[in-house]
Amino acid sequence: MTQPLTLNIPEGFSRWDTAEMLTSEEDMQLYLDACMEEDEGDGRLVNHALGVIARARGMTQLAKDTGLAREGLYKALSAEGNPEFSTILKVTRALGLKLTVRKAA
Repeated sequence: MTQPLTLNIPEGFSRWDTAEMLTSEEDMQLYLDACMEEDEGDGRLVNHALGVIARARGMTQLAKDTGLAREGLYKALSAEGNPEFSTILKVTRALGLKLTVRKAA
């Protein structure tokens, strides 16, 4: 497993947070679609995208909607997380998203 990247952020700058840019349902859907396209096959990018979307929506509400513990969601949807598929399904449904399968081009 790779180590997380640690950056020293210069004064006057802040860390980029994609969650702050996802302000609409369409933004979230397009972001997840793009991450699914770019994922290398290990699911890490898709998992990361779900975590970002969850933070954009609000992790506390997502925990209520899924019936899962907020802390467990943070852990499962973190860069080091490896959530069960049932967790992925609960999260996507609670976020109002639908995973679909289509033939690769």
